[in-house]
Amino acid sequence: MWFYGKGSRVEREIMDYFSKHGFCAIRAAGSGVSSKSPDVMVFKKGKQYAFESKAHEGMNLQVKKDQIELLKHWYEVAQVTPFVVWKRKGCEPLFIPINVLKENRSSFTISLEAAERIAYKKEDLAYDQ
Repeated sequence: MWFYGKGSRVEREIMDYFSKHGFCAIRAAGSGVSSKSPDVMVFKKGKQYAFESKAHEGMNLQVKKDQIELLKHWYEVAQVTPFVVWKRKGCEPLFIPINVLKENRSSFTISLEAAERIAYKKEDLAYDQ
């Protein structure tokens, strides 16, 4: 359960941040456990984001294939822009577009170095451009 608590804390942080910046935010009940929706979705004046959140301290992040396929489905059906959110202790979350992840046999991966170079910050997504 410790891992679930860490992940749910990240989900709540994402929800709170975007809510404070004028978004409507939804956190999926039971996300991470055979869920049919992303962990968090946020909406504001035509902006629609779906987030799969991961709290992980390693140098590489792996995301299960079915979680990425779910995000792709939401994009195809609802045009919700999908991201994997990588949160490391003491660091700001990295919002990684799913199209930059490398596909392996059973997962999608990205190194910390690549994620830091490519990822968006929460401010990039929250502020009007």
